[in-house]
Amino acid sequence: QVQLVESGGGLVQAGGSLRLSCAASGRTSSFYTMGWFRQAPGKEREFVATINWSGTSTLYADSVKGRFTISRDSAKNTVYLQMNSLKPDDTAVYYCAGRDRPTLQTLVVTYQDWGQGTQVTVSS
Repeated sequence: QVQLVESGGGLVQAGGSLRLSCAASGRTSSFYTMGWFRQAPGKEREFVATINWSGTSTLYADSVKGRFTISRDSAKNTVYLQMNSLKPDDTAVYYCAGRDRPTLQTLVVTYQDWGQGTQVTVSS
């Protein structure tokens, strides 16, 4: 059983920055892939970014490419999402996710572990 706990959400003005953190505890495999998803009111949960177990490979949604950066500290079992140049459209609940597979995936159904989510609100 793996527990994922997010932190770092909040309210920020458009153009500002936030950094989200997700700490994983429990039985994670050596090739545990982690990712970030988000869900805005009335919309489906969507992929944001993912990173492999070693931090050497990443994948981003087109909507955040060049503005968001995903990274991880494997020693701390923690993944981060640095969000810059935030827009009102980035407003959503952000979820951390994990999967016991080495390949990067963008589909919600391919992740078996989920955090409780953290709210990010960007004002115009």
